[in-house]
Amino acid sequence: MPLNDNTYHTPVLLEESMQLLDIKPDGTYCDLTFGGGGHSRRILEHLGPKGRLFSFDQDRDTLKNAPDDERFCYVESNFRFLRGALRLRGVEQVDGILADLGVSSHHFDATHRGFSFRGEGPLDMRMNQRGGRTAADVVNTYESEALGRLLKEYGELDTTWKIASCIVRAREQQPILTTAQLVEAVKPCTPKRDESKFLTKLFQALRIEVNGEMEALKMALEQSLKVLKPGGRLVVISYHSLEDRLVKNFMRSGNFAGKVESDFFGRTVTPFEVITRKVVVPSDEEVARNSRSRSAKMRAAEKIQ
Repeated sequence: MPLNDNTYHTPVLLEESMQLLDIKPDGTYCDLTFGGGGHSRRILEHLGPKGRLFSFDQDRDTLKNAPDDERFCYVESNFRFLRGALRLRGVEQVDGILADLGVSSHHFDATHRGFSFRGEGPLDMRMNQRGGRTAADVVNTYESEALGRLLKEYGELDTTWKIASCIVRAREQQPILTTAQLVEAVKPCTPKRDESKFLTKLFQALRIEVNGEMEALKMALEQSLKVLKPGGRLVVISYHSLEDRLVKNFMRSGNFAGKVESDFFGRTVTPFEVITRKVVVPSDEEVARNSRSRSAKMRAAEKIQ
């Protein structure tokens, strides 16, 4: 029995994302982050009998949310394998790609998955629980310098060498295996005024590292150039500045540095036309309904060639 998508995860910028996708009834589309299925269900509502939707998710838990619809195909895979997964299913190009890069409310609320510091659970944070390193592996085995570097890069935290030192000292006494133990380990470095913000960034950094999120996003964006048809739309909802910067630069220039190339005649050469000249953010009403949408930023572009 499919879960109600609002109990699993409330889809962010739902109507705005559908408008930017500009869905053709007989088109083929990808939802790279299926989750609770909110965006996918709305895409299906816009599709006609000949339309097709391929929805990706590496977390097998989300399969229970899959709609019973012959136009729908659930792809149990990380979206970093976008092109290969589509080709396995006989699809070379699509009319639109949507990615909501946020973590589902379900993951934050499921304490046994270890994504949140609110409540004690195993320090796991894997989206794909069938293998790979956990957050506990990172916290207990990374050298202090490596820990500090990832906390700086992915958490955008200050004085990360202090935080890394706190973690190393704590793990020398006993392994850090739960979310509560990690919170306790960094207590000497935790600012009392912004404790929640600090811990959110700390857990975010570890989650990004565990799941290789930045590398996966880069791979998916690069593959979108080959997968999208001319005139196809790419719509991405991001939640922190690292993701948003990558998306913005890529849509603007086709590369992650944001460097726009010119041809022999000085004409700008870019694979996309940016549709969202100004980033789209949730309305005050949406934020009031769903506080987790507060940091969302959506950008869209159309493939030129």
